[in-house]
Amino acid sequence: MPAPLMLLIGMFTLHAGSALAVTAFAQASPATVTWLRLSWAAILLLALGGRSLWRSVRAATWRELGAVVILGTASAGMMLFYSEATARIELGTATSIEFLGTLVVAVAAMRRRRELVWVLAAMAGVLCLTRPWQSELDLLGIAFALAGAVCVVVYIVLTQRVGAGFGAVHGLALTMTVGALVSAPLGAPAMIAAPDLDLILFTLLIALLFPMVPFLLEMTALQRMSRTAYGTFSSLEPAVALVMGLVVIGQTPAAVQVAGMALVVVAGVGASRGDRARRNAVSDHDLGADRVRERVVRLRGSESPGEHPAGRTAPEPVPETAGAA
Repeated sequence: MPAPLMLLIGMFTLHAGSALAVTAFAQASPATVTWLRLSWAAILLLALGGRSLWRSVRAATWRELGAVVILGTASAGMMLFYSEATARIELGTATSIEFLGTLVVAVAAMRRRRELVWVLAAMAGVLCLTRPWQSELDLLGIAFALAGAVCVVVYIVLTQRVGAGFGAVHGLALTMTVGALVSAPLGAPAMIAAPDLDLILFTLLIALLFPMVPFLLEMTALQRMSRTAYGTFSSLEPAVALVMGLVVIGQTPAAVQVAGMALVVVAGVGASRGDRARRNAVSDHDLGADRVRERVVRLRGSESPGEHPAGRTAPEPVPETAGAA
C-alpha cells in the first residue's frame, strides 16, 4: 500500500475515533477514556507482537529503549491533551491547533525569510479558528491543544527512529504500553472505583480507530517517506477532522472557522513544499559537483605518458643534433 494512502486512511480512522471518544466523555473523564484506549491498544499489540517482541526488546540498546519511553510518553501526552481539548472546543479547531506541531517541524528547517509567510498564515488561521474576539473563548481548551502540539513535535521526530529500530508492530506495541502506564495515574482510579463494562467495551472499538490503526499506519508510512512529505500529507488533517466532526457528532463550524482551517492547511503544505524544494536544490548542487569530480578523475585516469586528456597523441620531442647550438 502506498505511504500517502496509509496516511489518508489513518487520518480518517483517527478522527472517526476522536469523534466517537467525544461522545464517551459524558460517561467518564477524557483522561479515563484515553487511558482505556491506550490500554486496549497496548494489550492487542502485545498479543500481536508475540514472542518476537520480547526478542527484539532483549536485543535493543539502551538508547533505543530510551527512545521508546520518550515516544510513549509523548504519545500519551498527545492523546490526553487532545482529548481534554476536544471536550472543550470543536474537533476541527483542536486538530488545527495541534497541527501546529507538524508545522513547527517544517518551519525548523527553514532558511529563507520569505518562508515565514507560512508561519503568519498558520497564526492567522488559528486566530480565525479560536475567534478570540468572542466572549465564549475557552482558554483551557486552547491551552490543552497547544500542549498537544508540543507532543506532536516529539512524536514526529522519534516515530521514524523507533519504527526503524523495532519495526512498526513491535515499536507501536512498546510505545502504547508506555503510554498506558504513563496515563494510568490520571485515568485508572476512576474506572477502578466504578467499573463500567459498557464503556470498557466501547473504548475497545475506539482504540481500534484511534490509536491502534492510525499510529500503526503512520509508523509504517514514516519509514517509507521523508518528514517533509509526511508534513505535506498531514496538512490535510484539519480538514479531515472538520468533516468527521460534522458527520459523526454534528459540529457545524462557522464560516470564519472554515477559512481559518483552510489557512492552516495551506500553511502546512507551503512550509513542507518549501523544505522539499530546498532539499532538492541542495541535492542537485551536490550531484552536479560529484559529476564534475567524477569526470575529472576519469579523464586523469585515461591519460597515458604520451597522451593528452583530449585523446590526441602528444608530438614526439625533436631529437637534438650535433649541430644544435
